Amino acid sequence: MISIKRISAVMCAGALALSLGACSSTKETASSGKKEEGTGYPTKAITVVAPSGAGGGWDLTARSFTKVLSETKLVTQPLTVENKPGGGGAVFMAEYATQHAANNDMLFVSSPPIIINNLKKEGNSPYGYKNTTPLAQLTKDFGAIVVKADSKYKDLKSVLDDVKKDPTKLTFAGGSAPGSMDHLISILPAYKYGVDPTKIKYVSYDGGGEAITALLGGNADVIGTDASSVKEFLKAGKIRVLAVTSTDRLTGDFKDVPTAKEQGVDAEFTIWRGIFGPEKMSKEAKSYWEKTIDKLVNSPEWKKEVETQGWELQYKNSGDFKKFLEEQDKQVQQLLEALGMQK
Repeated sequence: MISIKRISAVMCAGALALSLGACSSTKETASSGKKEEGTGYPTKAITVVAPSGAGGGWDLTARSFTKVLSETKLVTQPLTVENKPGGGGAVFMAEYATQHAANNDMLFVSSPPIIINNLKKEGNSPYGYKNTTPLAQLTKDFGAIVVKADSKYKDLKSVLDDVKKDPTKLTFAGGSAPGSMDHLISILPAYKYGVDPTKIKYVSYDGGGEAITALLGGNADVIGTDASSVKEFLKAGKIRVLAVTSTDRLTGDFKDVPTAKEQGVDAEFTIWRGIFGPEKMSKEAKSYWEKTIDKLVNSPEWKKEVETQGWELQYKNSGDFKKFLEEQDKQVQQLLEALGMQK
């Protein structure tokens, strides 16, 4: 869930935290890595869409998801990843909801922006998670405040002090549209530090990969993004991570990075990621994916992949994921109201 503690009086007591093929008499089941009994589904290649450019959290999740499903032979049909950037996921969401509402052969990856884009004031999308079939939450990640390795900024407060003096002095950037996830990650620490978030200069890019490129190219001073997407740049010594938005320090490559809270800034933000199907997904296709994903998340191959990517495994099945999204919808609404960004 999105966890953003005491963001306003409103939130002070809470935490923000495919088509069905011709019938078949096959006896193989999804749980054995094959086809749904009696349906033949899937009969075609499956596309998993990352609604962003290459290199960001959605892209990495989609590629990890398809890789492990193929390697473990849980899915025997071909699996491909397709990038469809634009509007922090909003452009693809409109296409999916209106043109692929019964396309059982197309799934997609998303995270909080599927809710945020639907509820925010600027550039909002009329489509959201209710125009999908939620299949599963797979992982959780955390936000990161990042600068170039040679930046003069060595800690979060030094950035916030300069922004407090002049909110337009620094250019913040992220891989999502204004009012969406990376924007919220970028401005949340400043907001908690007493800076008017509406005055901060924020530039949006189509995906975390483009945001990182902008940072390294000198077109942004600071980026707010998901920690896992900057892991390789951190290991290569190209960036400095000033803070992560987790409750406690992360392990591995991020073990020396302090949390925002450690630095006196009460900014926490959890990024969940999940898999969605079309709104009018067939019962057979939904059943297939529920069984297959359950098998996936319990496999040692998936657990290893999650660890390699620097994520944390947090699985919710279809039913639990849908309930969770309903709760998130209410919490995001409250957050946006606190920031004056609600529609």
